[in-house]
Amino acid sequence: MTGNGIMTVRIGIGGWTYKPWRGTFYPEGLAQKRELEFASRKLTSIEINGTYYGSQKPESFAKWHDETPEDFVFSVKAPRYATNRRVLSEAGESIERFFTGGLMELKAKLGPVNWQFMPTKAFDPADFEGFLKLLPKTVEGRTIRHAVEVRHESFRTPDFVAMARAHGVAVIFAGDSDYPQIPDITAPFVYARIMGTREDEARGYPEDGLDLWAQRARQWSEGTTPAGLDPVSPQPAGGGPREVYLYVISGGKVRNPAAAMALMDRLGTPAPA
Repeated sequence: MTGNGIMTVRIGIGGWTYKPWRGTFYPEGLAQKRELEFASRKLTSIEINGTYYGSQKPESFAKWHDETPEDFVFSVKAPRYATNRRVLSEAGESIERFFTGGLMELKAKLGPVNWQFMPTKAFDPADFEGFLKLLPKTVEGRTIRHAVEVRHESFRTPDFVAMARAHGVAVIFAGDSDYPQIPDITAPFVYARIMGTREDEARGYPEDGLDLWAQRARQWSEGTTPAGLDPVSPQPAGGGPREVYLYVISGGKVRNPAAAMALMDRLGTPAPA
């Protein structure tokens, strides 16, 4: 909880290794091995994307933990081997391997896990609920927060929203994208990925766009669905304040760090020391 009575809003980007950021976000001459150290002192969170494509060494997770400030948090994309399959309820082995493969070396810096699904993956209620039942609530005594990024229009239904709420899983909001817009609050936290930055805008978005996303992040943190969004199902009463994780992803990617920092400025979010 922040001093103004709302929950923490964490703002970040996807990954930290991107050549066009050198000289635009990263200072000229900064050693590549110090890029995470630098980024984690300008932003409050980063979504680790490499974990989606393959396993990472426990030593890498431990190194990332040690290179970042105490109050920094990573979200982590779960492996595609768990989500890009015909029968999701058979993903148990891949899920277990992910959590026992070194991920917990992030310790208290482990934020939500993003389970991203292909745009062709339609909502099969029985199979999807079977998948949600496989997601561990705790690992090594640490609570695990799960978020699902669904990209097929069939998920935009009250049945799916109710299922996510029943399991305490966040539905990722894919802002400024062509993916289904599901702004419903379904978990004790909100996870948004906004994808509308443009290279011809110095800070990714025009001023009114930055104002809009800052306002939405603030409203989510207060536990309300922002005005102008179209929930699939009414939010239950008494939701209360929630942590927010907002990542500036895709779009005019070279501008994403600038957009994230501009949103932090608007929200009065200090960079980690």
